[in-house]
This record gives sequence, structure tokens and C-alpha cells, in this order.
Amino acid sequence: MRAILQRVKEASVTVDGKLVSKIGNGFLILLGIEAEDNKEDIDWLSGKIARMRVFSDENDAMNLSLEDIGGEILVVSQFTLHASTKKGNRPSFIKAARPDIAIPLYQSFVNELSSQVSTKIQTGVFGAMMDIALVNDGPVTLFIDSKNKE
Repeated sequence: MRAILQRVKEASVTVDGKLVSKIGNGFLILLGIEAEDNKEDIDWLSGKIARMRVFSDENDAMNLSLEDIGGEILVVSQFTLHASTKKGNRPSFIKAARPDIAIPLYQSFVNELSSQVSTKIQTGVFGAMMDIALVNDGPVTLFIDSKNKE
């Protein structure tokens, strides 16, 4: 399970010209799921994100968590995080989980993360063509892979 974690001032998802989700200060999480992902990946990644200290304290040091600042979360499915670009110029998405596997894992991730933070989690629309708007704060953008814990 892979995540691009972006510290944002605001972020939103629009589908077919209709606003679906919108957050203020917090995290935009682009979540990629592969077929081998399981509950262990969900637990580890959600815990890591919930405890991540990347928000500025009074000394402008990245020392505060999402909970510390009362931030919000927007989670968007992003199968392209599992693209293989080793051969040729057209990415292969063979490692990305198919919807029958990915949707339950995506929902489980959102539920688990929700149990670890006090904010309500907003989501995109799984499988839809989404327009994502964001104002990256910093910018602070982190890549986290549950298969690369060390």
C-alpha cells in the first residue's frame, strides 16, 4: 500500500463538474493499493499517517500531528502509484489491485484511519475521473510505502 501524503492548506475533489469533497488545513492522501495488500498494511499505514508530525509548531519546526492542529483529511484512490515504468514509455499497472480487491481495502483503510483521528475523513469517488485541486502547504509531500517499513 502506497500513499502520497500532502500537507495542504485546502484540497477538493470534483467529479463531472460537481464538488464531491472539500477540506481545509490537513492532509490530502493519494492512496495506491496492490493485490498483495492486507490488514497489516492498512494498520501500519493508517497508524503512521495518524501520528505523522509534519505541521509547524510555534518555533516553525515540523513537530505537530494532524490531531494537534485539528486538521482535516481527504483520501483519494490512486492506482497509478503502482505504475511500473521500467520498460518502454507506457506505464504498466499490473501491480495495482483490481476494483474487487481494491475497493474493500480502500474502505478498510478509510475506516481504520478514521478510528485513529478525531476528524471526519472526506473521500474521492473510487474509480471516477476526478479533478483534484489543492494548495500544498510548504510544500510538504511525503511518499510512504507499507512494503518498505525499514
